[in-house]
Amino acid sequence: MRNAVRKLRATTDKTEAAALYPKVTKMLDKLAKTNVIHKNKASNLKSKLAIYINKLA
Repeated sequence: MRNAVRKLRATTDKTEAAALYPKVTKMLDKLAKTNVIHKNKASNLKSKLAIYINKLA
């Protein structure tokens, strides 16, 4: 999980980041569903990643 989030945050290309985003969110949702991470933690990560992607030029 951490590596996928790091990889997405390290991406500077908006199209590449937008392509990775659904895969990362799906993984976060699965981890939250199985109680590996808290559901609010998954939600916060998804929100911050979406904001990051929207800020990319």
